[in-house]
Amino acid sequence: MSKRLFNLRNVPADEADDVRALLDEAHLAWYETPPSPWGISHGAVWLKHSEDWSKAKQLLDDYQRQRGEAARLAHAQAVSEGREPTFAQLLRQRPVFVLATLAAMVLIVVLTLALPWFLLR
Repeated sequence: MSKRLFNLRNVPADEADDVRALLDEAHLAWYETPPSPWGISHGAVWLKHSEDWSKAKQLLDDYQRQRGEAARLAHAQAVSEGREPTFAQLLRQRPVFVLATLAAMVLIVVLTLALPWFLLR
């Protein structure tokens, strides 16, 4: 019986390609379902045989752990080299966006705290 291994929702194309290649290298039978045209389903990678689940899950866990470590290292390097924007830089580059976002956050907090008080009086 088939078993879903990997949901493709918000997955970068290179990561999906890596997972497909990883399953092919391990000689595991798999297939892929495409995303639905209405956005209800985003597609997935399925194992054809449920007895391959533990091996495939271990391979996928190892791959995602390595990918996560590489992403953390790349982020740390970007921060140390000054390529990652700070709040002050973002405020200078896009002041309207930052101020509008902050105003929306304040409005949500005010409504969350004040609205129940007004409704329960």
